Amino acid sequence: MKNTFIKLTGIFAAGILAAGLSSCERADYPDRFRLTEDKPSVAFVRYTSQDVLIEQAYMDEVLCIVGDNLTSVREIWFSDQKALLNTSYITKNTMLVNVPASLPVVNTDQMYLIYGSQKDTLAYPFRVLPPAPVVNSMSNEWAKSGETVTIKGNYFVEDSSNPIVVSFSGVEVPHDDITVSMTELTFAVPAGAPAGRVTVTTYSGTGRSKFQYLDDRNILFDWDGSRGGFAEGYGWRSGAGLVHTPGADGFPALDGNYIVFTSDLQGEAGADWAEDPLSFNYWPDEGSTSAHPELSSLPTFASYIDKYGVGGLTLKFEYLIPASNPWGSCAMQLMFSGNKQVTSANGNNNYFSDATFPRGLWRPWTSAEPYDTGGKWMTASFPLTTFIYTCEGKDSGSVIDKSQLTGLSFFVWHGGVNGTACTPVIAIDNIRVVPAQ
Repeated sequence: MKNTFIKLTGIFAAGILAAGLSSCERADYPDRFRLTEDKPSVAFVRYTSQDVLIEQAYMDEVLCIVGDNLTSVREIWFSDQKALLNTSYITKNTMLVNVPASLPVVNTDQMYLIYGSQKDTLAYPFRVLPPAPVVNSMSNEWAKSGETVTIKGNYFVEDSSNPIVVSFSGVEVPHDDITVSMTELTFAVPAGAPAGRVTVTTYSGTGRSKFQYLDDRNILFDWDGSRGGFAEGYGWRSGAGLVHTPGADGFPALDGNYIVFTSDLQGEAGADWAEDPLSFNYWPDEGSTSAHPELSSLPTFASYIDKYGVGGLTLKFEYLIPASNPWGSCAMQLMFSGNKQVTSANGNNNYFSDATFPRGLWRPWTSAEPYDTGGKWMTASFPLTTFIYTCEGKDSGSVIDKSQLTGLSFFVWHGGVNGTACTPVIAIDNIRVVPAQ
């Protein structure tokens, strides 16, 4: 259980401790703190906010150690992590201390009190618990049963008596199939895994994913209409000529039809302008209730904007880049647009290069040039708060707002970073906007 004790940490706490020791040395009053040499003992450990004895605690919690001769303690370690001591909170029989905020590298389930001028050690059984797991992302939210995926997050810890449990809405992953590290879990999606949140359970508790498996919420473009999205865009370049059907390529489809961007790209930023093979547009009929409405007027999208605000939403899609055609230059410009920028009635591409018009930029090859997914589908995720760039990768000085969510364009061009000439193949499916949490 958490408590309400206010802690002193870092440089501030160290400064208070130093000042306290200095003032104690100068002042001669009966109750000032004095280091002693007698061997300490620990009777029990309790919370500071309630009279409950404990044998374990979460990182960063505040404990009250009760015993004898505690003024002889010079250091306290929880496994291999050193705690900060403040003599203002130490008496002969009690000591208040924060459990270190860092998880032990090697957890011995012991608390070590280093005491006396000889720095002897008293060990006392005490376990440090990490927080409940944090489940941030999955490499492919649309992976099929049997496909290997990686979940990223934190505090994925286990021991022999408390194995980690990964569950897809009640369908568990066989434990022997899971490769575990502190921040990643790799496994094959279990047969029969239903759509929904994924949970990870450790001895500290259960964490629920921020994403949803087989997420079909607010799909804007699925390229065949099977998930409620549009089968093509609308405008000068609808993307209809880029739509591929399952079996058309040397890699598997994700979920029915998908689009493929491919063209020769030079390595110099901004040198290419090949709209036809590298872009699609959706320019709505302004104020229309026809087959091409403003995207932000779609019922689910509109409800998300009202509930979460633009800053609480994330653009997602699945993508595949084969190893035979890696990506090494130009950015994918992810451009939501408003009616002031473009509609079906005032078609233009001026907003592509408008330096005041914010958009997202995707350049995965800058950290892994050239970049490919090994022919596997993966999930891309872009919070709308990151849509702040010009086509050249500079700060546009503005962010998108609700009025700028009526249309959408993807275009592989510019990005402001020189790369390597390439002929990438970039397959994309299930473009959607969903809540960030």
